[in-house]
Amino acid sequence: MTETKITSDMLAETAIAAICNKKGEQIVKLDMRQADGAVCDFFVICQADNPRQVMAIADEIEDFVRENTGEKPLHIEGRDNAQWIILDYVNVVVHVFLDEAREFYKLEKLWADATRTNYSDNGKPIE
Repeated sequence: MTETKITSDMLAETAIAAICNKKGEQIVKLDMRQADGAVCDFFVICQADNPRQVMAIADEIEDFVRENTGEKPLHIEGRDNAQWIILDYVNVVVHVFLDEAREFYKLEKLWADATRTNYSDNGKPIE
């Protein structure tokens, strides 16, 4: 039996599915592979209305990605206050924001040279 190699794109899409499971909002995938100074292949960004939902989304990402890909985050940051939780999978970094924190940090503007894909609430790319 051959083992399937999990690509960074597959990992990002799995994280997006997990976000949808917990009703994350305004989901964006930034393809960082051509961006100057990028440290990973993809950023996945979403937001939630309250800290409890931010935590629930982050927990779902961690569990769902592990169950479906076998991957575990190298590092998780931000669980203490649940304003902005980062799950670092090395080639994919997932950012789960409280809506006010996302507006303040504006990652999409900071990485404006990355190719952006917006997703609907059901995880489908928006053309």
